[in-house]
Amino acid sequence: MLHGNPHAVGTSVIKGLFFVIRIALAWLLAILLFAGLWSELPLIGRLEWPITVAGMIVMALVVIGALSHVGRVRLIADRIDRTTLGNRHRRQVEIPFEAGEAFDLVDAAIRELPRIVAVESARDSLQIRATAARPDAYLDRPLGRWNPMLWFGAPRNQILATVTPGGDTGSVTLICEPETLAWSDWFLFDDATNFENAEAITRAITRRVAERRRNERADAAQTATEKELTVAKLSLLHAQVEPHFLYNTLASAQLLTRSDPARADEMLGHLIQYLRHSLPRTENELSTLGEELERALAYLEILKIRMGPRLSVQVDLPEKLRATKLPPMMLQTLVENAIKHGLEPRTGGGTVWIRARRSDGVVAVTVADDGDGFNTRTGGTGIGLKNVRERLRLVYGSDAALAVVANFPAGVAATITVPATFEEVAHHG
Repeated sequence: MLHGNPHAVGTSVIKGLFFVIRIALAWLLAILLFAGLWSELPLIGRLEWPITVAGMIVMALVVIGALSHVGRVRLIADRIDRTTLGNRHRRQVEIPFEAGEAFDLVDAAIRELPRIVAVESARDSLQIRATAARPDAYLDRPLGRWNPMLWFGAPRNQILATVTPGGDTGSVTLICEPETLAWSDWFLFDDATNFENAEAITRAITRRVAERRRNERADAAQTATEKELTVAKLSLLHAQVEPHFLYNTLASAQLLTRSDPARADEMLGHLIQYLRHSLPRTENELSTLGEELERALAYLEILKIRMGPRLSVQVDLPEKLRATKLPPMMLQTLVENAIKHGLEPRTGGGTVWIRARRSDGVVAVTVADDGDGFNTRTGGTGIGLKNVRERLRLVYGSDAALAVVANFPAGVAATITVPATFEEVAHHG
């Protein structure tokens, strides 16, 4: 039933009635023309009753079919007007993706249409042509296969989709029509099958766009969550002071207070310096290369007291590079790796080099040792270096990097490369 305002209901009834009358008149004229030609035939033309009976039957079937078409259009579209009653339908759909993505989306939507017989896609010209078999909306038709409305009707519908590029968007022109010439619309109707096709493709496009947007939002939310979790995890790692190092240092200082109070005092001074630089910073706050170097040197001085002549430290860092912005604990991680996996396992110890250079718009900070090198027995888990890479990615994106290579003639050299602009902003601030 039609609902809503009585005026709209009355207008729909009038339009539906006008459609039935138009179709009936077209067939009546065709039947009268055929009857006129029939009457001109010698002998056969005198038999008027066959053409009269056939004409009446055809007119009855035409009116029944037209009414059925109007009823089905009203059921599907919930309205009756010239657009919905027609056999040929045009849609203009704006897709918020660039033309190539819009083309792929429309192509997939058309291929999912029921009863698709063939699809021709021309990506270069951004056009899609398809053919769909027409479903029989009413299986129980009057007279079955003897119904003349089925003799002339097109068994298939065709679809043409053209994507017009528009910067970051694609405008899709969609045409759904029967496989017959336009003049046939005066005599034939498609039982709203092309209206169904146009609506189905438009819905499929809308659904796919919405699904893409949901996936993008979900990916963005997941990325943001993962980033927050990673930052939180890495922030915890930054702020942590390794318990074993703290315990060993305090234990060594306690022993030295009895045998060498001056060295014990020196060790505690370095420990205080190390802890002072290890205090947690506010979220996303960067340190400087100078501050990180002071922490690393305090750590190395403590180890020099514990390891004695087995450990040697060499620093080559220009004064103007000390203001280079650097994530906290990053230099410390490389220094600790050099000690734990390079020098401590060796009986003879070795040397740790800390070096910084600026060139081609970047600052490269290298920590090298002459220890065991890439030894599987002392290679560790690689978590420290993985965290360094992840933190560089979060802070600088693709503008920073970590490279770990073999040192010559022995050991490992790890180099952090960060944009020099950070140093310039900090240096002139």
